[in-house]
Amino acid sequence: MRLLEGKKALIFGVANKRSIAWAIAQSLHEQGAEIGLSYGIPQLEKRVFPLANQLGVDFVEKCDVTSDDEIAALFDKVAEHFGQIDILVHSVAYAPSEELEGQFVDTTREGFRVAMDVSVYSLVALTRAAIPLMSEGGSIVCMTYYGAEKVVPHYNVMGVAKAALEASMRYLAAELGRQSIRVNAISAGPIKTLSAAGIAGFRKMLGYVGERAPLRRNVVQSEVGQTALWLCSDLSSGVTGEVIYVDAGYHILGMPEPPEKWT
Repeated sequence: MRLLEGKKALIFGVANKRSIAWAIAQSLHEQGAEIGLSYGIPQLEKRVFPLANQLGVDFVEKCDVTSDDEIAALFDKVAEHFGQIDILVHSVAYAPSEELEGQFVDTTREGFRVAMDVSVYSLVALTRAAIPLMSEGGSIVCMTYYGAEKVVPHYNVMGVAKAALEASMRYLAAELGRQSIRVNAISAGPIKTLSAAGIAGFRKMLGYVGERAPLRRNVVQSEVGQTALWLCSDLSSGVTGEVIYVDAGYHILGMPEPPEKWT
């Protein structure tokens, strides 16, 4: 029997075939989950629907996660279509591109607000909407990055937002455990995605990490998808409130130079 046979998963954040959310959708589908997809802006529709067709997904809905009305309307549709859900995947983050250049001290008030609303509060809002549909318990997974705990050039306000996301994940995990709802985060290494393209110097970051990570390479989307599968399945039934790193080991390094250069 497949790991997620009979389970229903709602995934936010698929933008194109390179999206981490798409890799997660594929992994969950392969193990038997019934999938629903949500995307954020109308321009993504032409990219998301062909991907949904590849998996036979018949629930694809737009939802602006900064709008409580749109979230409520979406979950009304989710309840009608699925009845209950078992899995919620939050792979949503955004900051204006100009905030991911230059110095963090120059972050604008509006840029800070937008990053926090889209990247952090959306997890709280979507979780709150999902709780009534998780009466049998469930798993919620969000996506973070090492820039939440260490300074990464040009990551700027997104690093602060990811730190807030991780804290929010822990508070949600503590509160929802009594309802058998687990909440965890995956911290993926740098991966070529649509959102990563907005970070100044991203190609340099990719090369730097790939040269220095213990595995001497970068990770790929499918590796994150497999980790999400584990977190969404009963194999991780005792895990909640955790940040799971999928970064080829880069986060363990205190001085990120290859060991052969230590002498």
